Amino acid sequence: MIPLVLVVATFGFRALGALGVRRFATWPIGAAHAMAVMLVFTASAHFVPADVTVMPNHADMVRMVPPFLPFADALVYVTGVLELLGAAGLVLTATRWVAGYVLAALFVALLPANIHAAVADVPFAGGEATPLWQRIPEQILYLAVALWVAKTTKPIAAQQKELVYA
Repeated sequence: MIPLVLVVATFGFRALGALGVRRFATWPIGAAHAMAVMLVFTASAHFVPADVTVMPNHADMVRMVPPFLPFADALVYVTGVLELLGAAGLVLTATRWVAGYVLAALFVALLPANIHAAVADVPFAGGEATPLWQRIPEQILYLAVALWVAKTTKPIAAQQKELVYA
């Protein structure tokens, strides 16, 4: 479902761009905003109490953390905050470039948790675990979009030079 949020939001933002909203004039910018929407959605699970069962919750996220990592509870909160900061970074033009690269690193860092969740059959919201064949391509998609956004966005120093010389 999460990749669907990313894809639908990307097309939605690009449709707004096609209708004249200059903020969403390019595919990478539409994808950046869509990834921000997706990250707010995924980060929310990091903070949802365990008694909420209509969506993944904090307890589900803690079970995803591989046993070799200490402080699973704290790691879940930290990664949730990082996802929210990454979402904000993608929306702000000045930080989009660095946010894309930092999020790419975060997605790589989260891969062991996703592998563990699939292999250990960690269920979400009382449902079945997401299989590995689905989790890995999803992570690759998120990584690719984050890198695409980062590579197509100029660093702030380059943006400032363009303003000075324009």
